Amino acid sequence: MPLIPATEASRTPAAPGSGPGAHGEALLTIRDLNVDFSVEDRTIAAVQGVSLSVYPGRTCALVGESGSGKSVTALSILRLLPAQVARTSGEILFEGRDLLHLDERALREVRGGRIGMIFQEPMTSLNPLHSIGRQIAENISLHQPEVDAGARTLELLELVGIPDAASRLDSFPHQLSGGQRQRVIIAMALANDPVLLIADEPTTALDVTIQAQVLDLLKDLQRRLGMAILLISHNLGVVRHMADDVHVMQEGRIVESGPRDVIFTNPRHPYTATLLASTPSGRPDPLAEDAQTLLEASTIRVWFPQGKTLWGRPKSFIKAVTDAELFIRQGESLGVVGESGSGKTTLGLALLRLQACQGEIVFDGQRLSAMGEGQIRGLRRNFQVVFQDPYGSLSPRMTVGQIVAEGLDAHRLATGKEREERIAEILEAVDLDPAAMHRYPHEFSGGQRQRISIARALILRPKFVVLDEPTSALDRTVQFQIVELLRSLQARFGLTYMFITHDLALVRALCHRIVIMKEGRIVEQGPTDTIFAAPVQAYTRTLLAAALE
Repeated sequence: MPLIPATEASRTPAAPGSGPGAHGEALLTIRDLNVDFSVEDRTIAAVQGVSLSVYPGRTCALVGESGSGKSVTALSILRLLPAQVARTSGEILFEGRDLLHLDERALREVRGGRIGMIFQEPMTSLNPLHSIGRQIAENISLHQPEVDAGARTLELLELVGIPDAASRLDSFPHQLSGGQRQRVIIAMALANDPVLLIADEPTTALDVTIQAQVLDLLKDLQRRLGMAILLISHNLGVVRHMADDVHVMQEGRIVESGPRDVIFTNPRHPYTATLLASTPSGRPDPLAEDAQTLLEASTIRVWFPQGKTLWGRPKSFIKAVTDAELFIRQGESLGVVGESGSGKTTLGLALLRLQACQGEIVFDGQRLSAMGEGQIRGLRRNFQVVFQDPYGSLSPRMTVGQIVAEGLDAHRLATGKEREERIAEILEAVDLDPAAMHRYPHEFSGGQRQRISIARALILRPKFVVLDEPTSALDRTVQFQIVELLRSLQARFGLTYMFITHDLALVRALCHRIVIMKEGRIVEQGPTDTIFAAPVQAYTRTLLAAALE
């Protein structure tokens, strides 16, 4: 079955200037939308008086910081907010019908059928108990029972760039990388050829090359189907690349609206100007000429066996990392860049001895590769990690103080008053109120949770910190704040960083050198300015060309 249905011709976009308005008849019109949440004994006004229109064949972007009301607005369209705490008023007109007053049966036909949605966090959007093939096929069968769901599922996975798609049909979400899971979510959203696609941070977990491919895919489908897109994003590079119309949200209100080019070249609201200015900039401070090598690794190999023969030998291997060699000097920032599944995170975990590997690792003059777990445990205070998802890496049952002090408690470094003083000191260092130690993670924004994660890593005064996509889940202004925080902490504590990231603007601003990985191998490495100015490998040039910043 072809991906584009036979009815494509009936869904071409209205010609600009035809019908009412400058872009024809609006497909979706939101009028005076208000959303209030009842939390305990108080009311939170999440969205206030929002009005906008989305037209066939055009992309309308909602931009703003975390908590500005972007996602609440998007979820309101399909009535996905919890009815017991959310009170919604106004009008949401889709194809002439007010979605706020549709009965459940009619609404089910719209959800996943006429309107598709790409959710921000793929791991929580996918059912961990079912294969990805089953989950996509289920959506197809629900709305198009006459279609061969299996063939369509395979076609969709190939369309969104899942490698060797046929072998992945029976894979479960946890067996895929973050970028691959996001592509599965996109495939599910496109499964029934929606006329409106709501894309809530659709490229957050994707590296730059896949991000460019996915955005080009969405634009191509939009041209072919006349599909409208409502894009929610904090990535201004994505918005500049995709959007026709832009609405800037702050504290639940739209503070500025206009065509993309006008918003980007002549912002009128101070908040819009602040967003546009919040780009990582500058260069890292130069290293001391006598900076010693802190970590050196050679022939690092991480291969995962797949299946066994009759003789108990592996049938094959997933070669996550093969013969990697690198070094990091004291006080240096090393960027590790590559596509999803290239082995970046696996390499970082291997260097920390959190992932079994072959090869030589020498840290601060000591051979980690020759040590047992008991010996390693005593050294772990010297190297720490900050994970990509600040919410998933923080226990919801522990207070911030308990979370930050985990390392102190594990190494028995402080008790009583001294313990509390050290918690307060590190919270202040990451620009959090020390009183926050008595609160829980769910009471904080994404940026604040990432600061908590950084505080937990730094309370032990480590020499080396691996930062695994530390800003990818954060909006633009918070990214900028975290980058500046990491820069100041490095200078204050003499830290050595390894950045695992697909954000090339971040790499250029913070890293002295770059390592480029592809399919588990390091294909190029060198000083940041040299790599950006004169990359040797074709793959590196592709990565740099795909960056939207």
